[in-house]
Formats: sequence, structure tokens, C-alpha cells
Amino acid sequence: MRFASLGSGSKGNATLVQAGETTLMIDCGFSLRETTRRMQRLGLSPDQLQGVLVTHEHGDHCAGVARLSAKYQIPVYLTHGTAATGRVDGAHRLHCFNADDELVIGDVRVQTVTVPHDAAEPCQFRLSANGRSLGILTDLGCITPHVVGHYRDCHSLLLEFNHDLDMLLAGEYPPQLKRRVGGDWGHLNNTQAAALLRQLECTEQLNNLVVAHISEKNNSRESAELALASVLDSLEPVVWADQVDGFDWLQV
Repeated sequence: MRFASLGSGSKGNATLVQAGETTLMIDCGFSLRETTRRMQRLGLSPDQLQGVLVTHEHGDHCAGVARLSAKYQIPVYLTHGTAATGRVDGAHRLHCFNADDELVIGDVRVQTVTVPHDAAEPCQFRLSANGRSLGILTDLGCITPHVVGHYRDCHSLLLEFNHDLDMLLAGEYPPQLKRRVGGDWGHLNNTQAAALLRQLECTEQLNNLVVAHISEKNNSRESAELALASVLDSLEPVVWADQVDGFDWLQV
């Protein structure tokens, strides 16, 4: 199994996962044209997708889903709550599930995981194939025992390091947005993400740790690295997901 990103951040997110004969996309926050261009950079085209998995209805994760699905006849997998928002109306076909259900899509087993986020019925995903496991975990405001239990023993992990709390509080966002981003239903800050890694007790076995969904205004690589250094012996396995370029294929 391998995975790559078309881009990660508040301006758009999409992650590709391949195993055997199956290619899946997790979220699509880019236009159809931009999605196609970014997929070509990774050697793929949209007609090779067997499905799009949606974490929640916010625009940076689902704005491009309906058009991509309709044009290329790609099924979309999402929670009942996400579907009810209408944000993916017009898609080719919707497969609705309850958060925490397990799915099998082609050669990939998908465990859906409920997370605390300010959306209708948000979830994240742990994907398994060929004895390997990949955790995708962004867009949650706090760490819960439920999340910790579902993300132990991953071989690769894409994890949100959204903001530095001090930078967020001192930054230009209006007070309401600061409360939203920094609250229990918002996004993980660097310290929280590092604490989660500590609780998962998986750093020694991680083949890849991808730092993702990094705020361009409220975080810095230096701050994230400082948090990571508190829990990792080395930053060698760390990959940085970029808003413009995402990251290239990584083996799980």
C-alpha cells in the first residue's frame, strides 16, 4: 500500500491511497481542473479512482467531490450526516455509512473513526491492506480515548499539526475564529498532536509520519519540529505535507 497528497491545508485537501488494484481518494477540496492537474503530477488520472471517501462537509475537504464524481462516475463514501448537508449533491452515487462503521472497498479495508469537529457527522479513516495500516487523522479539536484506541499500531500516519497555540492567540484571526480553531471541536495544535503520538506509543514502528493540515498563518515548521522533538528520537521519518505540492508517493 502507498499514499500521496495533492495538497494539505485550509485551501484544499486530497489524499490518494493505492493497494492492489484499488485507488481511493480521501477528500477533494480542489476544483476539477486542479484535481486533474495535481493527479497527473503523481502519474494518475481521475478515471482510475474506485471511490472517494469524504471526512466531512467543509469546503476545503469536499468542494470538488460532486463534480469529480459526476464526471468520472466515481462512487462517494460518506456518513449519513455529511450527505444530509447537501454539500455533495450531484455526485454520481453516494454510499452512506455511520461513523465507526467498517467498509471494504476493493482491496482496502477502511475503519471509519468518529472525531470531535464542528461538522455534521465527521469521521477520519484508518486503511488496511496486505498486513499494513495507514492512519489519516486531521480536523479534530481534541484527543479522545476513542481516537487513541483506533490509531494504535499504524505503520504510517498522516497527522494534523494545525497551529501553534501562541501564534493563533496573538494572530490576526477574529476572536470567534480563534475560539473555533483552538477549541475542542476545531483543530489540533502542535502540542496536542505530539501528545497524541506519545499516547499511541507507535513512534518506533512508524515507517512514515506525515505532518499535515498546517496553518499558513498560525504555525511554523520550527514550532512543529520543537513539538515533535519532545516525542521523537529523530525527525528522519517525518514528511511535511504542503498546500501547493502535497507530497509524493510513500510506501506504508
